[in-house]
Amino acid sequence: MDKKVLVLDIDGTLTNSKKEITQATKNAIWEMAAKGHDLVLASGRPTPGMRAAERELRMEEYGGYLLSFNGAKVIECRTGEVIYQRLLSRSLIPSLYRFAKEHSCGLITYLGDTVISAFEPDEYVALEARINGIKIQVVENFVDFVDFDINKCLMTAPANVAPDYERQLRELYKGEASIYRSEPFFIEIMPLNVDKATSLARILEVLGVKREDTICCGDGFNDISMVKYAGVGVAMGNAQKALKEVADYITASNDEDGIVEVIHEFIP
Repeated sequence: MDKKVLVLDIDGTLTNSKKEITQATKNAIWEMAAKGHDLVLASGRPTPGMRAAERELRMEEYGGYLLSFNGAKVIECRTGEVIYQRLLSRSLIPSLYRFAKEHSCGLITYLGDTVISAFEPDEYVALEARINGIKIQVVENFVDFVDFDINKCLMTAPANVAPDYERQLRELYKGEASIYRSEPFFIEIMPLNVDKATSLARILEVLGVKREDTICCGDGFNDISMVKYAGVGVAMGNAQKALKEVADYITASNDEDGIVEVIHEFIP
């Protein structure tokens, strides 16, 4: 039997619309893991925001990997070892701050289990903190405060203007950072050439598994790279149209145990 690697986005994929992992999904994942297959959780969330899902799926016991910050950091769950990490250049912070201020965007980064916000939180920054179960600290001088290593920044804007800001930022930071949206209102600012697919390739090197034996499931814009990279790329029934267009398979929605369907369909 060829070992399979199941790669799951969290929000809108592993979890339903109530942010819950259903018992049916847990049972299917544990059954798969008991047969010797591997699980990777791949999310734009910071690492602390992935810990609840890690505990709920008992990944320290069954094994697996957390691919956080859209791939800028990868942790092995049994040992807690960081096996891969990329940092965003802090030299970009002043111009990111200026852009966010000029366009009335939210701007955050992360320090431990805290969201560091450049401005009073908008509804999207508040959502990011709530999803991850971490607190917000508004700092007086964001540029000076961020004197520590960071894996990413997140800019927030209403969905009707975020695509235009995303395009502007891509042009502004061409050759310096990777820019893409994870949700219609979240603009991810990542180290150059970092995405979920790039980091997944590093995990496969460690595991000695071919990309043909990966099944990657997602729903958002930031899942496109790994869904295209996978042996089988899966879009949830609730996925963004752009992701469905590049997927090999469209499963049921996150409210219909779409992950259970994928496991039964593709993992022996």
